[in-house]
This record gives sequence, structure tokens and C-alpha cells, in this order.
Amino acid sequence: MKYDFDQVIERRDTDSIKWKKFGDDVIPMWVADMDFVSAEPVIQALRQRVDHGIFGYGVARDALRVVIRERLERLYQWRIEDEELLFSPGLVTGLNVAYQAYAGPGDGVLIQPPVYFHFIKDPAWHGRVVNDPRLVENGDTYEIDFDRFEKSITPRTKLFVLCNPHNPAARVYTRKELEQMAEICLRHRLIICSDEIHCDLLYPGYRHIPIAALSPEVADSTVTLMAPSKTYNLAGLQCGIIITKNRALQEAWKKTSFGIVPHVNIMGHVAALAAFKHGQEWLEQVLAYLKDNRDFLSQYITQNLPGVRMFKMEATYLAWLDCRRTGIPDHPAEFFLREARVGLNDGSEFGKGGDGFVRLNFACPRRTLREALDRMAAALKRI
Repeated sequence: MKYDFDQVIERRDTDSIKWKKFGDDVIPMWVADMDFVSAEPVIQALRQRVDHGIFGYGVARDALRVVIRERLERLYQWRIEDEELLFSPGLVTGLNVAYQAYAGPGDGVLIQPPVYFHFIKDPAWHGRVVNDPRLVENGDTYEIDFDRFEKSITPRTKLFVLCNPHNPAARVYTRKELEQMAEICLRHRLIICSDEIHCDLLYPGYRHIPIAALSPEVADSTVTLMAPSKTYNLAGLQCGIIITKNRALQEAWKKTSFGIVPHVNIMGHVAALAAFKHGQEWLEQVLAYLKDNRDFLSQYITQNLPGVRMFKMEATYLAWLDCRRTGIPDHPAEFFLREARVGLNDGSEFGKGGDGFVRLNFACPRRTLREALDRMAAALKRI
């Protein structure tokens, strides 16, 4: 079927975090949540499950495990077994399990800022030490300073948390980059926790490679986090996928989760299975629409937002905008909220290298995107 992503759907009275955070007159462009209706096969599968009328405890169906295994082998030539596949109610939960399962109090967690704020705040909240060699700006993209990366590892560093595709830098790491990161981690005996939640949201010319698929040695030291949530706009159904071939890492995960982390709810399992089996048509159409939005955003910024620079987007629908040359007198997100009534993520949330930036979610109807940008342009003219 043909999906209409230009359709503006009212979300203000639907308990949406995205639309409730700010006032009713604010256009929210912050959290990674699309303003698009989900794939029809997912909606139909959920309706059928509701019609059954009983909502007891659930468990992942064998069919879901099979479709995930087949998907990983088809896309990445990566073979996994059933016992190597675990589930979690969301990947933020998964990240926090990893911080506690694989690093003790006072141990180091290696990250690459500017990066998703749960990589920065959450380890520290649990008493872990954040080792944070920043990515290096190179024109309109970022590179890894591998010398700085390795020198940031201390004798107490236990865990490297990789974000690939990177949020908010929108990088899709190459095989060479992944191999170099993996080699350093193996040499220092670090466990790798790889958040790959945006792996399906790639633009033409880019290919995702799970770091665990590089070699058996890398796989044995890696826990991979994936989910259908960002790909198919199912975040509220909270179904995360955890993959590790290492039995000791599996057992540590289960032990840390026991009695604390709930099972994925039955609707999350139903939606995940339907999306993976029947959602490709929707995904192809949404990727084409996102690409057009990305290109529209880039052109609009060049023509109408003086001093704003958009970093190159290889993946995701989260644009990383450099506002350091605009003359904005305070944090740019605060400025645009106050003066334009547009809600953005402030770059300072993403750690080192984030000051003066904002993150903008353009997974919305073009009309909504244009209105938000027009407001931002008008606000800049008033400086």
C-alpha cells in the first residue's frame, strides 16, 4: 500500500512524551519518535491480538526468534543461535543492565561524545567512571582519533559502549574503523556493548556492519543491542533485542536483570514480529521520505538559517546542527524554544563537543518541518 507521510496527525492528547514536554504552541522536534502512522501490518496484528481479549504474561514466540535470526543472516551474513538471543523492554534498559553487569563501581566505561546522553549520565549515576575521548570534527563530519581513544583506556576500564550508527553525529562506521576499535578493545580486554538501534535507518551509499559480525573473537567480547522501535516507529511498545554469543556475558546479563527488568509485554512481541515479517514496504517508503526531508532541511538551512551548519547525515533522522556562529546569546535550544517555540535537544546534553549545537528530529510531515524552520529563521532575524 501507499503511505501518506504528508498527513499531519494530531498527537497532543495521546499521552505522547514528545508532544507533552512543551506547551501546546511548541513544535516538538526533539526525542527520536516519528510523527508517522505505523505500518498497516503492525496495526492489524495488534488489533487481532486485542480481539483475543486476554492479556496474560507473554513470552517471545519461536516465530519472532526465527525471523530475527533470518534477518541478521540475510542483511549481515551474521549467524546466531536461539540461546544467543535475549529480550529487553527497551535499549535504555539494556544499556543500564550492561553498565552494571560488565563494570563494577569505580570501573571505567568508554564512550565517544558527543553521544546519546544515556551513554554519559547513566554510567555515572550507577557509580561508574566515564572515559570520554571525543570524536574529532572534520569539516561536516566526525572522525575517531584512535590514539586518543586508546589513551583514554585506564587499567579500570571494563566496557566500551559503541553507538553505531552514531547518535547524534549520524555516522555509519566503516569496516576499517570498526576493526580498529575492536582490535584496541580486544587488546585491552574490554567488553563491547554496541547500540545499533538505528541500523536500518541508512541513506543511499551506506551499509551497516554489526561489530560482532567482524570475527568470532570480536563476537565473543560483544553484546549487541538492536530493536524494531526506531526502524518502525514502535518505541512505546518497548521491545529490545540483546545478542551475545558469550555464555558468561549471557549469564551476567540474566543475573543483573533478574527480578528487576520485566519481560517485554505481549504487544511488543506482536508488533516486532509483524514489523520484521511484513514491514519492509513501509520502511522503504519512510526511508525515501526521510531522505527528501533531510535534503529539504539541508537546503533550507543553507538558504535561510545564517550561521547554522548541518553535519553530514549518513543515517538516522536526527540532524546535528552547529549554531556556534549564529550569535545566539545563550544555549541555542533555549533560544529556539523561547523565541521560535520549537523544541529541540540542546547539544550540551551529549557531552564533550556538544556545546553550541542542537539536535533536530525531522521525521515528521514536510509541512510541520517547514513551519518549525520558518519559526527558527524568523527568530534568528530578530537577534
